[in-house]
Amino acid sequence: MRQLPKLRTVEKYKPLYPLNKFPKNFALNLGKEIVYLLSTRASPRLEGTDWEEIFARIINAKWKPSNVGLDDIVFEQTAWGAKTVKNAKPSKVSKIRLISGRNSPIYSFGDKEITNAEPNNLGEKILSIYNERVTAIRKLYKHLRTIVLIKSDDLLETSVFEFETITYQPQEYRWKWNENNNLVGYNKSELHAFTWQPHGSQFTIIENVPKDRLSIRIKEPPILKMDDVFKTIKFDESWIEIL
Repeated sequence: MRQLPKLRTVEKYKPLYPLNKFPKNFALNLGKEIVYLLSTRASPRLEGTDWEEIFARIINAKWKPSNVGLDDIVFEQTAWGAKTVKNAKPSKVSKIRLISGRNSPIYSFGDKEITNAEPNNLGEKILSIYNERVTAIRKLYKHLRTIVLIKSDDLLETSVFEFETITYQPQEYRWKWNENNNLVGYNKSELHAFTWQPHGSQFTIIENVPKDRLSIRIKEPPILKMDDVFKTIKFDESWIEIL
C-alpha cells in the first residue's frame, strides 16, 4: 500500500470526492451508460475514449483527451488519467496490468544499444521518463488520479477503482531481462512491478486491485434495430444530401 506524504497546498483544496469513494448514484449511472452502449452497438465494445467520456459525464467533469494520457478528465484542481482492462472476473481479480505509455530511451536519452544494456541502469531511465511526465502534470493540478475500469468481454460485469498517480523511486526496484527479452522490474519484496518491451517501448505497471472496488453486474439488454432507431428519431431521406 502506498503511503503518500501530507502536503499543505493539497490539503487546502478538497477534491470532488474522497479517493475511491465515488459520488452517490455513480454505480447506477455507470450501469445505465453500459446498458446504452450494449443496446446501440452490434458488439459489446467499450474502448478507452468511451471510458474517458463516460467517467467525465458521470461526475460532470471536462473531457479533454491528452497526448500524455494522465489528465484526460479534469474537474477544477483534480485530473484523472483513464484506463480500461479486460478480465473474466472484474469483481474478483487481484492484480492487473496497466499500459502506461511508451518510454523510449533511444528518443529520450539518445541511447543506441538497448538489448544488451545493463538492466538496472536501463530500468532507471524507463522510470525517469514516466516520472517526468507525472511530475509535469502534477505541477498543474492539486490532485492527480488514475481511474480504472475492469471489464468482462461481454461488459455485463465491470469494476471501477482509482488511485493517486505517483512517481516511483528508482532505488526501490531492481530490473532483469526475462526469457521474452522484456525488461522486468521488481520491488524490494521481489514482487513484479513493471514490464518494459524494447520493441515498441511499451511500459506496463502491475497494479493491485483494492478489495473495496466498485463492482456492478447488469442484465444484457436487447439491441436496438436500425429501423427502430429511424422511427424514434423520425428519420427522413431528405436529411441525406448526395454531393
